[in-house]
Amino acid sequence: MSFSSLGLSESILNAVSQKGYTEPSPIQKEGIPAVLSGKDVMAAAQTGTGKTAAFTLPILSMFEKGINNQGQQQNTKAKPNHVKALILTPTRELAAQIADNISFYGKHTDIKTQVVFGGVKINPQMMKLRKGVDILVATPGRLMDLYQQNAVKFTQLEILVLDEADRMLDMGFIHDIKKILALLPKKRQNLLFSATFSDDIRALAKRIVNNPVEISVNPKNSTAKAVEQVLIPVDKAKKNALLSHLIQKNNWQQVLVFCRTKHGADRLAKHLNKKNISASAIHGNKSQGARTRALSEFKSNDIQVLAATDIAARGIDISELPQIVNFDLPNVAEDYVHRIGRTGRAGASGHAYSFATIEDKKPISDIQSLIGEVIPREIIKGFEPSEKLQDIPLKALKAKRPKKNKMA
Repeated sequence: MSFSSLGLSESILNAVSQKGYTEPSPIQKEGIPAVLSGKDVMAAAQTGTGKTAAFTLPILSMFEKGINNQGQQQNTKAKPNHVKALILTPTRELAAQIADNISFYGKHTDIKTQVVFGGVKINPQMMKLRKGVDILVATPGRLMDLYQQNAVKFTQLEILVLDEADRMLDMGFIHDIKKILALLPKKRQNLLFSATFSDDIRALAKRIVNNPVEISVNPKNSTAKAVEQVLIPVDKAKKNALLSHLIQKNNWQQVLVFCRTKHGADRLAKHLNKKNISASAIHGNKSQGARTRALSEFKSNDIQVLAATDIAARGIDISELPQIVNFDLPNVAEDYVHRIGRTGRAGASGHAYSFATIEDKKPISDIQSLIGEVIPREIIKGFEPSEKLQDIPLKALKAKRPKKNKMA
């Protein structure tokens, strides 16, 4: 199947071709026609599956053709301060990434796009909204700030997209989302994307989608097949030295490293720089300018290592990222899947290395139960742990009785 068979406009297809894509991914094959049909969509798709294009391409195509979500011809432009499509995302980085994709795919059209998020001055964003925009990408907090200042209006809204809904809930945005939903027209097309369909996500979906097309392109909590996973037992005090050793011995030029805390990310970046390994930290306490600069330098290979917390890492989209390191194992097992999904994309191979201390028995057990496999171990000479980390068998997951889908 080719993109040309999905019903997209010629100018959008030209941009897709210029991007170098010839065949749609599974989420795009199912998602694009569903969005173009005007139906609500509820899709389970993890990072790296091409989900952003699954909703941006059909929205751009519909707006360019002047077709509303009812399939009717409608060439109405956005009025001052109004928006026609709203894409809500949990983090600044993801919002910027989506906006960049829309700008590229829509470059042969006159569709107006704007992105708004916190951490930067609000006045320039207010000025850009004055003429109205077709597609607005926003984080919930900044969107509410703009609404309260009468800078954005929703009476023309046709499409709502909630991206990474699971992370929205994890970050505590549920109250902002409820407030935003109350402001939107009842008659609209709704698209909800999440890594998994948890009970909490389904409860949220009942507030948003109506008789949706349900799409799931990944087995629940599966890990990328192209990612080679390795667990490295090590004492906590030797983690910094181990990472420096691996980077220098293997000549790693681009490494995304996950830390549990903001301070931990800062300390690690400082240590690496002292070892003449260029590194920056990215987390919520950094200014938006510092976060954008660090991410840009990492993407362009100006720095070797980006030390990131889970929340800040959302939106980091780098093709062919060769390896990631879990300097600290995540508290939540699902985050392990999101983390290692950042390597081994687009058919490329990837490596995920996880440092494990004697205190990490429970996280290891939870992760292995979630992914349904035991992660291979490797002892690094010179960094043997003082106390052996015992083998952790795979726990059998308790079978859950399937729930009836009340939305169907």
